[in-house]
Amino acid sequence: MKSEVESRGPTSALELLRGVFGYDEFRGQQEAIIARLAEGGDALVLMPTGGGKSLCYQIPSMLRPGVGIVVSPLIALMQDQVDSLRLLGVEAAYLNSTLDRQEAGRVESALVAGELDLLYVAPERLLTPRFLELLDRSPLALFAIDEAHCVSQWGHDFRPEYLSLSLLAERFPAVPRIALTATADAVTRREMAQKLRLEEARWYVASFDRPNIRYTVVEKQNARRQLLSFYREKHEGNAGIVYCMSRRSVDETAAWLREQGVSALPYHAGLDAARRARHQEAFLREDGVVVVATIAFGMGIDKPDVRFVAHLDVPKSLEGYYQETGRAGRDGEAADAFMTYGLTDVVALRRLLSRSDTDDAHRRVEQQKLEALLGYCESAGCRRQALLAYFGEELLGPCGNCDTCLNPVDTYDGTVEVQKLLSTVFRTGQRFGAGYLIDILTGRSTPRVKQLGHDRLSTFGIGADLAAPSWRRVVRQSTAAGFLTTDEDGYGSLKLTGASAAVLRGERKVALRRDPQPAPGVAGRRPANDRRALRPSGPEGELFEELRRLRSELARTQGVPPYVIFHDSTLREMAERKPRNEVELANVSGVGQKKLERYGQAFLAAISVFLV
Repeated sequence: MKSEVESRGPTSALELLRGVFGYDEFRGQQEAIIARLAEGGDALVLMPTGGGKSLCYQIPSMLRPGVGIVVSPLIALMQDQVDSLRLLGVEAAYLNSTLDRQEAGRVESALVAGELDLLYVAPERLLTPRFLELLDRSPLALFAIDEAHCVSQWGHDFRPEYLSLSLLAERFPAVPRIALTATADAVTRREMAQKLRLEEARWYVASFDRPNIRYTVVEKQNARRQLLSFYREKHEGNAGIVYCMSRRSVDETAAWLREQGVSALPYHAGLDAARRARHQEAFLREDGVVVVATIAFGMGIDKPDVRFVAHLDVPKSLEGYYQETGRAGRDGEAADAFMTYGLTDVVALRRLLSRSDTDDAHRRVEQQKLEALLGYCESAGCRRQALLAYFGEELLGPCGNCDTCLNPVDTYDGTVEVQKLLSTVFRTGQRFGAGYLIDILTGRSTPRVKQLGHDRLSTFGIGADLAAPSWRRVVRQSTAAGFLTTDEDGYGSLKLTGASAAVLRGERKVALRRDPQPAPGVAGRRPANDRRALRPSGPEGELFEELRRLRSELARTQGVPPYVIFHDSTLREMAERKPRNEVELANVSGVGQKKLERYGQAFLAAISVFLV
């Protein structure tokens, strides 16, 4: 049987929002999108992670007759969403490889009988002849294609099976469709509309801004130590995700963090499926777990209380970076995006691109994406402005919540320094890496320098006025700016580019970043992102922790993640308002009717102990 709300007859979207989900009002464009789907129209939705995309198809599926089919790429997301919906009294199910034949048969029967509000299914299963035949015999409310950017062959999450989802338009022309994503540049948006046959769909593009996330990029020195310092200063005991480029780095970083007392688990495609599942389950259902992962982890993770995402190696594109950092702070509370970045990252990414076996057109697109990413890392201005500009959105003023806003970066005319560097690269035959070039610039007569006779070059010692760390910054920024590139020799040898000549001839000026200086009044101030700022103080803080403990017990008993019961923000509001009865508790944001019936008395009993 479909959800109790629907079984009582037609109702409004706002009544469902309040009665089922426990929220008083819609956010942004949610209401307009829901109305579009409910009336039978198609929609393309770009909305940031945490912006409430799921309600845009969940509520229309409950309003319209039939079953809403949600195409979702990951098993974890399906299970998470279904657990949450069932606790709200919504008839939801999924079909994936975790179900045995008997369980799958029951779900299929409920689908054909129209007894479900929503059914989650992977694109691979949806496209099978057997499942399409089931859909032919089922009453359908709508199709929702989640993570729709996966259709883009230029994108970081391309999945070939998404290309075949265009058949939904041909086979079920009367069923409304909605495609949703949190990440899409102009090229990806065009691909989504074209390849999913949604050219006539109405577009809904929300702001990409996530003002609760603080963006920080630091010069890589000792990445693990830098991560640990960041973690202990701001997020000790919090859930977080740490991204590394290689599986080996993932394993070694996770092991090292555990040695430092951090509850860290590795996740990458090289681990067996059972171990990956255990680690993901621990991350979702336990408090304070840090997952160290390759990009194999994260898409579709619905955990709202991830307080930080850290990159120990830079990602391949700003789309990837935005998608990955967006997994922090889905609950709207303060969160951090922390990245270490150095010359080795620039070299590694350029080498990967040069060795790519893709065609020239694809390589050019990837080159443009890489240049945009490096420009973001080297930006002396507001990082949020740079990030939003990439997605075609203008932020009129500096955000005040990124490292370059809090610790302003000055620039200076570095043309002479770059000329000295480029000249040294040329005079040494474009065959050496950064370390050797810096030895020459600073006048270090190493045995190798002497052996090759480079101590007799006109550029030997010409940069002795700068220390080696400062020259490393010049090399990194020159490479990011495209004046240098790396050879494919595997040693990171630096070579001149077509842009180098104008600098060497003095026809082009080069601005370089100085080391950032703390802004007045910033040093020593507790960061707004500090978890301690999220915890109520005094008796309210004690009650908040007691409610978290109760939530964890209930979650373990029911086999669901704690946040599926109530988000931290809901518990915080309970602790502050201290409701005395069910009427008052029902007015707390996030407490719908079913959750009130299921959990109301337990939470009221816990609160009563703190009433005075």
